[in-house]
Amino acid sequence: MLNKFDDYPIHQTPEPLAQPASSERNQYDRTWFNGYSADGDYYFGIGMAIYPHRGILDCAFSVVERGGRQHCFYGSRRAPLERSEMQVGPFKIEIIEPMRQTRVTLDSNPSGITCDLTFSARTSAIQEGRQTLWSGPRRVLDSTRFDQFGEWQGQINHPDGGIKVEPKVCRGTKDRSWGHRGVGEPETGGAPQTPGGAFFLWAPLFWDDHISHAIFFDGMQGQPLHREALIAPLYATPADVPAVEDGKIERMAYVRHRVTYHPGTRLAAAAELDFEDLKGATRTICMEPILKFQMKGLGYSHPTWGQGMWKGELELGGESFDPDSLDPLARENLHVQQVVRATDGSRQGIGVLEQVCIGPYEPGGFSAFLDGAQ
Repeated sequence: MLNKFDDYPIHQTPEPLAQPASSERNQYDRTWFNGYSADGDYYFGIGMAIYPHRGILDCAFSVVERGGRQHCFYGSRRAPLERSEMQVGPFKIEIIEPMRQTRVTLDSNPSGITCDLTFSARTSAIQEGRQTLWSGPRRVLDSTRFDQFGEWQGQINHPDGGIKVEPKVCRGTKDRSWGHRGVGEPETGGAPQTPGGAFFLWAPLFWDDHISHAIFFDGMQGQPLHREALIAPLYATPADVPAVEDGKIERMAYVRHRVTYHPGTRLAAAAELDFEDLKGATRTICMEPILKFQMKGLGYSHPTWGQGMWKGELELGGESFDPDSLDPLARENLHVQQVVRATDGSRQGIGVLEQVCIGPYEPGGFSAFLDGAQ
């Protein structure tokens, strides 16, 4: 079970790279991007993941413009053993230069969406802390993630028009993660279990000369299961990024969040983050949402195009919907990213607030599995 990467000195176990060290059924290796204009006029998301033990490689591309419909492309195939083969039908990801530049193309397909986009990093790679979550005695999440902030250039076409994507306007985040987490069809058998809750918040933000980033996993009472925050340099051009890691990440001693919800929903109307540094100084960041993107457009909780679900040897799909007409409390609609304006009192920024809250969550005033804010 050899592939091209076995020719490089990168092995972590005695097995070839096509054989993961873990036999966990939900093992995955994912590439994800977002992109958005600084004025919040448009947002697009991109995802591709391989699930070695499920034998699946799937992908998605989705785009929304302010006041318009969200358009989605989905693709899935039998996973190749060759890990460098990052293509599902008309969709392809090419790593032009590792940790520097990536090209994403989507050729003509029945969804009516096409693109030719290039992402160029303007930060070094930023490794988040290893994320591990448990459900009783079972570890249901164990993953490592790194992020890079950068700019996009290219073109997107969709059924309602097109977007010229320019690097002076379009910001974005690259997110690479691997490990295992709940994906695909639900498991069956064994003793029945009460459905668990989840609260997740993720906030990558651009400022003039740096980025800030925060991530939260909370328990149902609001207890911190995983929290971290950091700031890092934002280089003026991609050519100025010095190395894979620049050693200049400033990690916070603590971070906390406050979310105000739209009545009757679990959608953030506003949010604040407190970054407390190692010397005890606190920076409060306020975020105002200006554009909503439904993450089901990338397969998250999608009832038919969910990530890691077997669709066939090669299957393509697509759909379009009005994000503002959806039931905000339907489970597949709870997971969203919103483009946000950010301020800390003296500086202004732009970025994204990702959130999903399922089940009871005391800080939000949620006591049922899918109730909305009062």
